Amino acid sequence: MRQTPLRNARRGVAFPTSSSSADALDVRGVFPAEIDARYAHRLGSAVARQAQRLDSRAVVVSRDGRSSSVELSAALQAGIRAGGVNVIDVGMAPTPLAQFAAVLHDVDVAVAVTGGQLPSTYNGFKLAFDGKPADAPTWRQLHDDFSLPEDDARTPGHRITMNVLQCYLTRVAADIRIKRPMKIAVDCGNGVCGAIATPFFDAIGCETVGLFTEVDGAFPNHLPDPCVPENLQDLVYCLRYSDCELGLAFDGDGSRLGVVTKSGRIVWPDRQLILFARDLLSRRPGAKIVYDVKSSRNVARDIAAHGGSAQMAASGRSEIRHAMAASDALLGGEMCGHLFFRERWYGFEDAFYAAARLLELVSQVDDASALLDALPQSCATPEIRLPGAEREKRALVARLQEQGTFQGAQSVVALDGLRVDYADGFGLARASRSGIGLVFRFEGDSESALARIQGQFRKQLLNVAPDLELPF
Repeated sequence: MRQTPLRNARRGVAFPTSSSSADALDVRGVFPAEIDARYAHRLGSAVARQAQRLDSRAVVVSRDGRSSSVELSAALQAGIRAGGVNVIDVGMAPTPLAQFAAVLHDVDVAVAVTGGQLPSTYNGFKLAFDGKPADAPTWRQLHDDFSLPEDDARTPGHRITMNVLQCYLTRVAADIRIKRPMKIAVDCGNGVCGAIATPFFDAIGCETVGLFTEVDGAFPNHLPDPCVPENLQDLVYCLRYSDCELGLAFDGDGSRLGVVTKSGRIVWPDRQLILFARDLLSRRPGAKIVYDVKSSRNVARDIAAHGGSAQMAASGRSEIRHAMAASDALLGGEMCGHLFFRERWYGFEDAFYAAARLLELVSQVDDASALLDALPQSCATPEIRLPGAEREKRALVARLQEQGTFQGAQSVVALDGLRVDYADGFGLARASRSGIGLVFRFEGDSESALARIQGQFRKQLLNVAPDLELPF
């Protein structure tokens, strides 16, 4: 599961230097074998140098609920301050609050100490510069800075602590209008989101039933990863046996949103994006909207049908954000749950704000689940994951791109892995950038079309890797 960082002097962990070799958004590794306090201090020193180039007033730092995050955050802040840069410490908080604090205080750099949805043995850092994930040139500069000797500034930076939750809640509540009272179930998977879930939904006028809202970095119930259907089953049961209208699930740092309806159906993020796109286009005809290669064909179709302009991008929050910036898109999203609003909000991924926008829309009807269940739906698989080593999985996808032959294909897109579109569906094989191995997704207009496309991919994959044990 490793998405590894800059070079660790002890273990030789490599830092991503381009978006082709990593997602250009996170530093992740096993604690303390790959990431420890010394590593965090050196990273802080590199971040301080970058902050000085941007003439940033300070660096905002947050941390998730893992036990190792306290030590790593302290060491990171010490490295930043030793470099002569001030720190605004927002404490234990979901990552969106760190990015909100950066906007609030006109700061160009924010770092969240978080392992996201990964198991408790992992930890890492999410870095944002000038409101966006680092691009490839920034990663290369950070890599170079990380390798330099640590230079203590003559005047160390100051550290202030700040609780930004109330400012965040006030800002969201001023933007969101819930049309009628709603009762919802919220599963935080014992991640840091549990610390703010109840006050957040109280602020916008919703009653909540909390599942696993106690922050526990050991994740004793299930991993906080709403991309995995098994992790949403507690919400399904809660909705079945309670009077809650809707279920919401959050990942380990508040970046990804999962949605379950009263009928027990999972509303995957690409279908959520359809609802958000319709709402946006009702006010901004012709608006540009970015979606990722894992998303349903229904996304582009529905956007076009409602007068919008749809643009496909590679998966990954950095890729979506940079595609949105390049095209001046107002909305973006990807299948794994990151959603980005540049209309009425600041453009960074924020699962709580996305949930609030969703509730605002569904509260306009009497039956929220019926509205969501009625969104365009084809026969489709969730993400199908096959663990594998970084180098091996990328080599396999490269061979598939070079040697694969797909009869009846209307288009073959190598934007991110290999996506093959047919008249009645699509198949995708890509190497995950978050360290989970190979990722597949399939969609068909019927069960038979879905089976045919999966069969064709299976055949081509086994042609290039006969010993591969496929999960489909």
